[in-house]
Amino acid sequence: MLRRAFLAVTLFISITSVAGAATSPAKHAKQTVDIVISGGIVMPIAGDDIENGSVAIEKGAIVAVGPAADIAAKYTARTIIDARGKAVLPGFVNAHAHVAMSLFRGIADDRDLMDWLQNFIFPAEARNVDRDFVKWGTRLGEIEMIRSGTTTFADMYYFESEVAKETKAAGLRGILGETLIDFPAPDNKTWEAMVAYNRSFAHEWKGDRLITPALAPHSPYTVSEDHLKQVRALATELGVPILIHVSETKDELRQIAEKHNGMTPGVYLDSIGFLAHDVVAAHGVWLTPDEIKLFAERKTGIAHNPNSNMMLASGVAPVPEMLRAGVNVGLGTDGPAGSGNNMDMIEVMANAARLQKVMKLDPKALGARDVLRMATIGGARVLGLDDKIGTLEPGKRADVIVIDLQRAKTQPVYAVESAVVYAATGDDVIDTIVDGKILMRDRKVLTIDIPSTLKKAAEYRDKVVASLKKK
Repeated sequence: MLRRAFLAVTLFISITSVAGAATSPAKHAKQTVDIVISGGIVMPIAGDDIENGSVAIEKGAIVAVGPAADIAAKYTARTIIDARGKAVLPGFVNAHAHVAMSLFRGIADDRDLMDWLQNFIFPAEARNVDRDFVKWGTRLGEIEMIRSGTTTFADMYYFESEVAKETKAAGLRGILGETLIDFPAPDNKTWEAMVAYNRSFAHEWKGDRLITPALAPHSPYTVSEDHLKQVRALATELGVPILIHVSETKDELRQIAEKHNGMTPGVYLDSIGFLAHDVVAAHGVWLTPDEIKLFAERKTGIAHNPNSNMMLASGVAPVPEMLRAGVNVGLGTDGPAGSGNNMDMIEVMANAARLQKVMKLDPKALGARDVLRMATIGGARVLGLDDKIGTLEPGKRADVIVIDLQRAKTQPVYAVESAVVYAATGDDVIDTIVDGKILMRDRKVLTIDIPSTLKKAAEYRDKVVASLKKK
């Protein structure tokens, strides 16, 4: 009897042990993901910083953000990026740029906007800008953006289908607007041709994972009222955003007032039914308090370009007032020619904060956290992409950058936001990831050939200089 009971107990223990051995590994098995960025100071923007945190990425999306120990317990990765001593944050969103103009960098500095445009840029564009110019200029600008942490940018220029191809090949995310303007452009010589190009461009790229086509009427002083109304109707028909310069200089205010019964640019655009949630207005330097309320009501976003506004002496945009009124405000570099001469969004953040401090005589006017939000989720909201990018959250696309803080200029780190905004520069970005694809690893750009691009840039410099000597 005792022997039979002992055998029964032994058999039960054996079966239980086997069952436990069969189920235990499955219960505790780690999920294999594409990338884990491990051990950095994770700045989700949407929540509190995580001192020793990690981000897990799979199939282009963020699947987990949390303490490094928690992520390590749940995930194993095909690629592990060691982020100890580094900041991990969402990629920067450049809300306003003319990327191909990188080939005009330094062409005519220290001039006001109208002199710069009419006597240098417009003639240089007429004599030099073609499909190849835009291709190589875009590559040059995108190398700079990848190396300084920009993962999404809004662009306004010509031959925008070429910009789209290069952006897709580089792996960046772009909201790309083909310029509409009331005089012959390098790619389209008539208004009708411009409209046809935009329609074709929108149909070709709409729905792409990385590229969002847009319409880009240059400004209310270079596009007629009838044509602006056409653009508004076409954007609604195609379901694409509008990119436009608005209220950049006092001279623009004068021109609009003379043509439109004393109205300011924002009021004028609203009077023709132009402003809406899908409009991105670059600059907004001279918006009045009433216009700021109007932009908030219409949910029209502002792309603030402090470097450009300072370089061209355009003025200081009322950014704190915009933010208090509920206007969505992002940050942009503007074109890398005459508008600051680089596309470093960290420099833009620092200047955005410092400019408001000195303008308001208040060191608290705009802080490091404020401009970090503007450069990430703020820009994403302006561009209508805040459901996809701008924060580090599960479910969002994996647009992530890693910034090295182990440099003499960033040490010691008392507040990570201060180290990133006021001490670091774009050269401290060491890894850039867009949609889960690594575009730069340990400062090496993986998606664009740098030597050939720099060689072409030098060739174009000589060509542009020769062209401006012609009468």
